[in-house]
Amino acid sequence: MGEEEVSNKQVILKHYVSGYPKESDMEFKNTTIKLNVPEGSSNVVLLKNLYLSCDPYMRGRMKKIEGSYVESFTPGSPITGYGVAKVLESGDSNFQKDDLVWGMTGWEEYSIVTATQTLFKIHDKDVPLSYYTGILGMPGMTAYAGFYEVCSPRKGETVFVSAASGAVGQLVGQFAKILGCYVVGSAGTKEKVDLLKSKFGFDEAFNYKEEQDLDAALKRYFPDGIDIYFENVGGKMLDAVLVNMKLHGRIAVCGMISQYNLEQAEGVHNLFCLITKRIRMEGFIVTNYYHLYPKYLEMIIPQIKAGKVVYVEDVAEGLESAPSALVGLFSGRNIGKQVVVISRG
Repeated sequence: MGEEEVSNKQVILKHYVSGYPKESDMEFKNTTIKLNVPEGSSNVVLLKNLYLSCDPYMRGRMKKIEGSYVESFTPGSPITGYGVAKVLESGDSNFQKDDLVWGMTGWEEYSIVTATQTLFKIHDKDVPLSYYTGILGMPGMTAYAGFYEVCSPRKGETVFVSAASGAVGQLVGQFAKILGCYVVGSAGTKEKVDLLKSKFGFDEAFNYKEEQDLDAALKRYFPDGIDIYFENVGGKMLDAVLVNMKLHGRIAVCGMISQYNLEQAEGVHNLFCLITKRIRMEGFIVTNYYHLYPKYLEMIIPQIKAGKVVYVEDVAEGLESAPSALVGLFSGRNIGKQVVVISRG
């Protein structure tokens, strides 16, 4: 590639954010980049970014956090997140020019990545490349690890999934159905509720915004109680679920999107149920399970190709649409996995 210098548009976080994030918390910056790996660099790759992933955990990175599992963004620098990219040049023997990869990259047209251990090579190209931001990437692994490893599911159990039409929830529901469970999901619009039942095969689904009493809603769908709750929401939903869990129920705590933009998190009042019902409630981080990724691909790719598992994406076109796409997650604007296309090749 030589010393060719090209323009490189970036999405920058302007400052740390309190409350709901806004598009104006981010700005575009036009920079330039030399399309080469610096001389003598090992474990460095130059990427052309193709698809970017918008994920709820990114909200936590928009504020100053200490001791979290993931670092805060740096104000004045490009946002980073999961993406799919093409290797333009490599100083790492594990990656060659023209390899396709998914993993941590920058919200920009081109990225120099030094933490190459966070990149996974893409071998199967018979599925949409964008799937590696979702079902074949971090959200897919999250659903797989959270459901199978944390929840220890058994055939015939009752499963409740909140934020069920999102990138992770839509998969958890389908995994549970494949296993022979009874599955109910909650979502925030009629369109999403219809999708859960018609496309993802949930037994039942409801719009939590239309329920005056979440406890009563759960009793309606789970008259005998819930064996497994896949937690994406927190707050009032978690409180209502706790009193509806069965003895020895399991709760996998994946996320709590209802709490991310609050200055003061809501209290949960029914935690005593953990004792009386002997509930196991466990939080997890997907990166602890990436060693299972090859096993997951062996399971999921044949199911995608056979149409046994379906995946819905909400695609935003162009890097300029990325701030709006990210902010939209927190008002539930997206239907399915939110992806931003920078380039298709």
